[in-house]
Amino acid sequence: MVVDGRIGFVGGYNVGDEYLGKVRRWGYWRDAALRLEGMAAMALQLRFILDWNEASKDKMDVEDRYFPQDAPRRGSVPVQIVSSGPDTPWAPIKLSYLKMIHEAEESVYIQSPYFVPDESVRDALIMAARSGVDVRIMIPDKPDHPFVHWVSLSYLCELLPAGVKGYMYGSGFIHAKTAVVDGRIVSIGSANWDIRSFELNFETNAVLYSKEMASVQKEAFLDDLSRCIEVTEAGCEGRTLLVRFRMFVSRLFAAIL
Repeated sequence: MVVDGRIGFVGGYNVGDEYLGKVRRWGYWRDAALRLEGMAAMALQLRFILDWNEASKDKMDVEDRYFPQDAPRRGSVPVQIVSSGPDTPWAPIKLSYLKMIHEAEESVYIQSPYFVPDESVRDALIMAARSGVDVRIMIPDKPDHPFVHWVSLSYLCELLPAGVKGYMYGSGFIHAKTAVVDGRIVSIGSANWDIRSFELNFETNAVLYSKEMASVQKEAFLDDLSRCIEVTEAGCEGRTLLVRFRMFVSRLFAAIL
């Protein structure tokens, strides 16, 4: 959402009662979004125009009225708007996630309602964990799409032996799509950690290079841990045959989930 080319919003929130916590099935809806101004808002405005022109026959031109000249050009926080979609072969959001993981020296904290990483992301997370980086991944305990939940849990269990820590959020539903590295870089946006968001969907994230903002997200992540159940190797090994079957079948569809 962009207002007058001056104020932009980006994150996981959609428009619906469940995102306000008004649907009993989900209860509390834990999400994350950013309010941006300045050049970051203008970048979102340009992204909207590009997406609109991709989807509509009624094209929008890049007109001055969409980009107010008196809007601030420099703010207090460096922000990078990163978008992915089938209109580019480069998967920029996945590459930004990989860059963040490879830059990590202390910690990588990830929240995503859907966790279906491809091989490059799995290898990066394993390498970080094996190098001593504190890698933690949080997914929902209550699934909105059962197939995605089972495959997410399958991939999470696969990473635990490498030292990655997994958690399932149990206080309502977590829909936040965030990543924070070393308390100095934070990404918040619409992209899940799955192949669909990397390659098939049109997605947009904001990456903030700010210790102050990253620390806020890191504290929020640590606070969310108090509402989580940890996924353990023993728990994964003790899965019933029915759960194992669900995970196996779900993995067959991983490329499109």
